[in-house]
Amino acid sequence: MDAHLRAGIAVYNAGRYHAAHDAWEEYWLDLDSGDDEQFLHGLIQFTAVVHHGTDGNWSGAEGLAESAGEYLDGLPADYRGVNLDAVRPFLARVADDPERVDWTDPPKLTHEDLVVSYDDLGFDATAVAAEVLAEADGYDDAVVADAVEYARSELDDRGEGRFVGQLFAFVRETANRSFVFAHLSNHVDRERQKDDDVAGLFD
Repeated sequence: MDAHLRAGIAVYNAGRYHAAHDAWEEYWLDLDSGDDEQFLHGLIQFTAVVHHGTDGNWSGAEGLAESAGEYLDGLPADYRGVNLDAVRPFLARVADDPERVDWTDPPKLTHEDLVVSYDDLGFDATAVAAEVLAEADGYDDAVVADAVEYARSELDDRGEGRFVGQLFAFVRETANRSFVFAHLSNHVDRERQKDDDVAGLFD
C-alpha cells in the first residue's frame, strides 16, 4: 500500500489534485470494508474537495467535504503515517462555508512527517506516479507500463538501468516531461522490437 499511498500524496502535493486519486483508486477498489478502505475513500474524496474548491465549485466541495470527514472520522491522527489532523479541520471548514476557505493554500499531505514530493519517491511509488501522470497528461500509458516492466527487469538483473533512470526523470522533471517521454518511447520501441525479433524462434 505504501507505494500507492506515497505516489498519490506526491501527485497531490504537486498540485495535481484531480490526478492524485488515481494512485489510490485501483488499490482502494480491491479493499474490503475496514479502516484502510475508509482511509483511502476519505483521501480520495479529500482530493476531490480540493479540486472542486480550487475551481470555484463551492457546492461540489461542500458536499464532498462532509462525506470525506465522515470517512476519516475516528481514525488515528497519523493513520498510515498521514497527517489526518491537518486534513480533518480543513474539511470541517469547507463543509461549514467553502467560500471562506483560502483555496490558494490547501493543506499539504505528509507521510511520516515529510511533505512528500516526487523526489522523495522510491522506485515502486515512482512507477505508480508515472502511470498516473501519463494517463492524466495524455501520454501513451502503454509505453509507460512497458517501461515499468523493463525497469523492473533491470532492477532484478543489476539494481539500476536506463529505464529506471528515465522513469524517475519522467516523474521528477516536470518541465521536461514531454522531452523525457519522447526518449522513453524510443527506448521502449527498441526493446519491443528486440522482443519481437526473438519471439517464436524456439517454439
